[in-house]
Amino acid sequence: MQKAHQLSTRRNFLKQIAQASVGVGTAGALLVAYQTGATNALGNFIQPTVPKKTYPMFQLRDIAKAAGVQATHHKVQLDPKLNNIMPWMASVGAAVAAADFNNDGLIDVFVSSSGRNTPCHLYRNNGDGTFTDVAEAAGVANLNEEGGVMDAVWGDFDNDGWPDLYVVKWSAPNRLFRNNRNGTFTDITVSSGTGDVSNGNAAIWFDYNGDGLLDLYVGNYFRPENDLWHLKTTVIMHDDFEMARNAGPNVLYRNNGDGTFTNVAHELGVADTGWTLDVGACDLFNTGHMDLYLANDFGQDVIFKNNGNGTFTNVTKSALPIDTRKGMNVDFADLDGDGYPDIYVSNVTQQGYLVEGNFLWKNNRDGTFTNKAVDLGVWDGGWSWGAKFVDLDNDGEMEIVVMNGFVSAGKGDYWYYLGTMATTPGLIVSDASHWPPIGDMSISGYQPSRLFVKEGDHYNEIALDAGMTDRYDGRGVCCADFDNDGLPELFVASQGAPLVLYKNYPAQKNHWLGLKLVGKGKSNHDAIGARVTVTAGKRTYVKWVDPGSGFASQSDRRLIFGLGSQTKVDAIEVRWPDGRVEHLAPLVTDRYHTITQGA
Repeated sequence: MQKAHQLSTRRNFLKQIAQASVGVGTAGALLVAYQTGATNALGNFIQPTVPKKTYPMFQLRDIAKAAGVQATHHKVQLDPKLNNIMPWMASVGAAVAAADFNNDGLIDVFVSSSGRNTPCHLYRNNGDGTFTDVAEAAGVANLNEEGGVMDAVWGDFDNDGWPDLYVVKWSAPNRLFRNNRNGTFTDITVSSGTGDVSNGNAAIWFDYNGDGLLDLYVGNYFRPENDLWHLKTTVIMHDDFEMARNAGPNVLYRNNGDGTFTNVAHELGVADTGWTLDVGACDLFNTGHMDLYLANDFGQDVIFKNNGNGTFTNVTKSALPIDTRKGMNVDFADLDGDGYPDIYVSNVTQQGYLVEGNFLWKNNRDGTFTNKAVDLGVWDGGWSWGAKFVDLDNDGEMEIVVMNGFVSAGKGDYWYYLGTMATTPGLIVSDASHWPPIGDMSISGYQPSRLFVKEGDHYNEIALDAGMTDRYDGRGVCCADFDNDGLPELFVASQGAPLVLYKNYPAQKNHWLGLKLVGKGKSNHDAIGARVTVTAGKRTYVKWVDPGSGFASQSDRRLIFGLGSQTKVDAIEVRWPDGRVEHLAPLVTDRYHTITQGA
């Protein structure tokens, strides 16, 4: 059955190539056109780095060197049996996660490295525009003695008010570090039961069963039995480019409240075997419970609806159209002011070869979603990775920032060979030894980041004009207000490249309201899943406390409401994770407030 399906899929691709000889072929979500000749000069698809004009509302400037965040990510080097496609295999792992780990009121950053024996970094915010790497002293530097780090996420699993750190790895146990409340961490992986060897790429903390304790969902990629450093077989890849379901099963660790966790993914039906690159959770159906969205590579994304009783229902077929794309990232925001979260998902676009386009799923408020990315002008993100909704100038409208670029190397272009392989009848694509050698070729390399800003009822792309000029292979992007001025900065981790820290310089100072929520009782301390509604003048804004959504990244959990010219707020409503609702007296704007449940 599987072989027949593969042959059928390849016949479709062959039909596309025949069509491409006179034009462009289509297959559902795919748009493919193959050029003659096996190589292209990179200059043919690199866009200019000189801005056409200066974007007037804000400018972004890279201050990484001045801030002291100058680490370079190191890639994994896997079993030599994979040398023919090592650039592909070593294309992920650059991650960034933000939290105030020492509770001094300043947001700090954990940054991954993935190469064997290369250190990870924990940048403590010094409060003067600089950072100090304290990873070694904190006990979270040397995490690559075996396997390779792929992602990290902060969450206060024991509700003691101090963020703990979970690290996702390939071919080695994931690691859980408890915050000792003195600037150091203790590895409790073994005692907690969270150290599965699962070849994962993503994780989030969220309270799925409403007991006030953060649970942990891990999105996995390669099968867990495949040690990528010591392979017994090269049959480890996806078995289809559009409908692959042969990845490692995802994991849901239920927090038992005693420092231990139990994997309940199989019994709850959420052990998905799509090739998950990112996981996100938000109250998609306005029920007061956090639902799961899985961004799956090589096939259908998945939505698990939280039933509110500790169980989930897979509602993908009713909620989403058929999806054969390459899901990389998921993030949430209420773009149209209807109080429901919309969803941005990264996919792959390479003009002339594969034009899929990113998704912007509009929430129809009836359990279904409609893709509005083309209509709104936010579909072309290149080979997209981490992406975030962020209001960079506090005008109340969300921008969308997208990291991209797959493998930036020499002048040869691997796309031709990739297309040829994908359309070869009978070729087993799951066997890595069957893939054409990549060598020094590029694959969607040297792509400029995207920054979409709303102008009227449409979005325009202004990254270069706003000062985003790096051409690294961007992966995770973290949005965080490092200097507490109400304006988020962008901290970018790129594959095999230096860090980038874009400081935000707005043309004018719009007003804002910042909220840090603290849950009590049956609400987790981080208040993950809380829904906050702010009314200011004629506008109402809704935001949710995020669990760590976004590919290889975690942003500042504090909520910033951009108010534009409004100097005051008229009403604030908080729906806490336990369902209780509080109405707060109007708060002073242009500063942060800590809101403790029931206080």
